[in-house]
Amino acid sequence: MHRYIPHTPADRAAMLARCGMQSEAELYADVPRELLLGRHYAIGSEMSEKEVRDFFRSLDDLNRPAAVCFAGNGFYHHMAPAAIGAVIARSEFLTAYTPYQPEISQGTLQYIFEYQTMMASLTGLAVSNASMYDGTTATAEAMMLCVAATRKRRRVLISATVDEATRSVVATYARYHGVELSVVPEHDGVTDRAALTEMLASGNPVAGVIVASPNRHGILEDYTGLADEVHATKALLAMHTIAADLGVIRTPGEWGADIATGDAQSLGMPLSYGGPYLGFLCASKALMRKVPGRIVGATTDADGRRVFVLTLQAREQHIRREKATSNICSNQGLMALYATVYLSLMGPEGLREVCEAGYRGAHLLLQRLEATGKARAAFPGKPFLNEFAIDTDLDADTIIERALDRGILAGVKTGPNRLLIAVTEMQTEADIDSLVDIIANA
Repeated sequence: MHRYIPHTPADRAAMLARCGMQSEAELYADVPRELLLGRHYAIGSEMSEKEVRDFFRSLDDLNRPAAVCFAGNGFYHHMAPAAIGAVIARSEFLTAYTPYQPEISQGTLQYIFEYQTMMASLTGLAVSNASMYDGTTATAEAMMLCVAATRKRRRVLISATVDEATRSVVATYARYHGVELSVVPEHDGVTDRAALTEMLASGNPVAGVIVASPNRHGILEDYTGLADEVHATKALLAMHTIAADLGVIRTPGEWGADIATGDAQSLGMPLSYGGPYLGFLCASKALMRKVPGRIVGATTDADGRRVFVLTLQAREQHIRREKATSNICSNQGLMALYATVYLSLMGPEGLREVCEAGYRGAHLLLQRLEATGKARAAFPGKPFLNEFAIDTDLDADTIIERALDRGILAGVKTGPNRLLIAVTEMQTEADIDSLVDIIANA
């Protein structure tokens, strides 16, 4: 038995038997072989404090830092005001556990209430939970919410213009919950509305439809009439979106959507090698009792003072145990606080300024890239906010490598000759010129 793993071989065998498996290999059968380590961890002998520090410093030296980030694809480099770190690092917030006892958790309950209020306002919907692990699992929960709300219907449609990571997670949830997930094809970078109409009228009842705004190409799709079309079949409409973009674009509520999901990382959260991030899920009032997770409400106590309570939590793990759909930890509460502080500091006008800066920079960058003659918009004429796809005569990997040599993340490769590029308030005009120069001279 390894000194760091307390389970004996008999313990592990008992756990595998409970899962109906014979070996650990069966447990990881769905994981692609190329992602498996295939050997024991190289955990060495004990080290002194200095040796540990030196070891991790050597790992850090292996990183190739990029000073300028044009990569996006759902996660964006935004400015985080210093005040956020000062607030969330306070001990009463940093160490707060799930607020099951309201009489000793008023501070935590208050910021969750404020978070819900801000996210409901941002999405144009009546109800917000607090919160989910990330945008992909939040969207998967939206699929389950559609199924739960329409009861016997088990079919959900998802647009091919929803990003691949989200579609993959939704597909995994569908597989293990008996949901039939069908992908609506895209045409010229947007959802094929004719195909969607045909799928809705196929005779196989649909529980919900999931679309994206902006979509995986950065395009702002026109969803005029979509909510009415979906609702005419008694299905629900869910919209996967980017939190910061809702400062200027039409909200899911304005499109007539029943559910809004996505990742709130764009609200100033550092990229940080993949997390922690924050999934949000907002919905119409009619769906409030079926929304996963917790909802905090405000009321008054016996002395007439304003207080906060966990109003709805029936789908939490401490209530329904293994039947619960949500397993939301204290860390996500901390990220909800992060988003709350960010939105409080920025306000509507500040968020609009952030979006407008990204818009100006992205459109300037596309104009200058096209002027080189070596790049062009992958979907010309399609509206976008701060992210767009380009096709080039060059190999995308070559562009990315040459940019890295100059401390720049050029974008995300989405095809052999295609890059998805995002601009935020963090990139200067000089940064834009540097990326243009790299592609012009590649």
